[in-house]
Amino acid sequence: MSSSFDLHVQTTISPHNGQAYHVETYPASSDLDRTLDRAAQSQKEWIKATLEERIAKGRKFIEKFSALANREAPTTYDHGPLGHHNLAEELCNQMGRPADQCWGEFRGFLQRATYMVDIAESCLSDITFSDNQPGFSRSIKRVPLGVIFVIAPWNYPYLVMINSVLPALIAGNAVILKPSPQTPLTAVRFKEALNDAGFPTDLIQVVHLSPPLTRYVVQHKLVDFVMFTGSVAGGKAIETAAVAADGFKGVGLELGGKDPAYVRADADLKDAVIQLVDGAMYNAGQSCCAVERIYVHESVYDNFVNEYVNETKKLILGDPTNKQTTIGPVISIASAERIRQQVSSAVQAGGKALIPEDLYPQAEPGTAFVAPQVLVDVNHTMDVMKEESFGPIIGIQKVSSDTEAIELMNDSEYGLTASIWTKSLDDFNILADQVQAGTIFLNRCDSLDPALAWTGIKNSGRGVSLSKFGYDQLTRAKSINMRINTA
Repeated sequence: MSSSFDLHVQTTISPHNGQAYHVETYPASSDLDRTLDRAAQSQKEWIKATLEERIAKGRKFIEKFSALANREAPTTYDHGPLGHHNLAEELCNQMGRPADQCWGEFRGFLQRATYMVDIAESCLSDITFSDNQPGFSRSIKRVPLGVIFVIAPWNYPYLVMINSVLPALIAGNAVILKPSPQTPLTAVRFKEALNDAGFPTDLIQVVHLSPPLTRYVVQHKLVDFVMFTGSVAGGKAIETAAVAADGFKGVGLELGGKDPAYVRADADLKDAVIQLVDGAMYNAGQSCCAVERIYVHESVYDNFVNEYVNETKKLILGDPTNKQTTIGPVISIASAERIRQQVSSAVQAGGKALIPEDLYPQAEPGTAFVAPQVLVDVNHTMDVMKEESFGPIIGIQKVSSDTEAIELMNDSEYGLTASIWTKSLDDFNILADQVQAGTIFLNRCDSLDPALAWTGIKNSGRGVSLSKFGYDQLTRAKSINMRINTA
């Protein structure tokens, strides 16, 4: 039970009920050629707009999307026998997150959009120099790359799309946007708000593609840069395709994570428990920066584990369309079976599962519902502590020192985020310098600030989005060196 595709049709299946929710027909390669050509031609006209004009349209887009997100059914979208759905309900039915939690994604979307629009002028304006010699002038321009191909995921589709799509357009690029087969309508709604705000229709193109067609677009001569968010395997496939294309095509990759947390002896345990349960279990654990492994100092280990289990037991697993549900299904039956196998393998290897199975009777084999689970007596020989889970399970391991904790945190092929829980700012600063990750949190986790660069190391990818550095990835520097006085 997941989105499926054949040579011609892509069907989105709702994870919670196994019903078909939406169908898209794939284009022919000749249709894609025309789509890409229209985008490239539109970009040539778009770059003639001033930066101020592009920023103004960005602000108008924020107004339009805010209005769109707040529209209530039945004035929004008609899904035939499935009923009328507002934006949150539509997202819930595509990927299974409780509808009431989808509003939080829209708020984050608007926060990121606002910040990236606010800093656009300072990031994209020409850099000039005051120390020019007489008769000479120098400057550095930020010019667009051209046509950018954005491949978005299903787990936080709106949040990930806004990281690159709007900044790319404001920077003067055209965008080809491919949503996940699981959340195809998110890109359609995004484009709707962009066009309502005055962005040219052909400048932003939404495409629904099979894997072969995706490779075709990656390698297309009119595509100048590719931004991919997804699995490590998917990122490798995209990079391989880009390398095989003519020329040297840029690729930005945001991939998986196995993000660690370290709870020191001096941590505020009550706060750490609440935050780390949310960090591990929110969105059924399906976040690239979800907390996936926790290391706790031995002096507070037992108390932490007891409180963590009690907090986890408060989660309500069920139909995401019901208001009382706090955790919905994972994305597919296949994903559910993989997550259950991680738990089973850990237990067989000596781990102990602390959440009784009968607490969540909905989590039956053959469904996409996975019971939240807390595992102890775990170690780094187990997949649950080494391989990405992307589900509502967590392993908690006892450590005796900061040195042991840092060694285990860094014992990973991933490096997206990590969190340290302590009352000592001095100790945090020392430890943060030793942790191998793109973002280090103090007493918080699973949170993005648009002013900070979103980036990973190791198999978590390369490149950057958000912050002022996000604009650097979407543009190139063009130096202007003038000798004005030739007399």
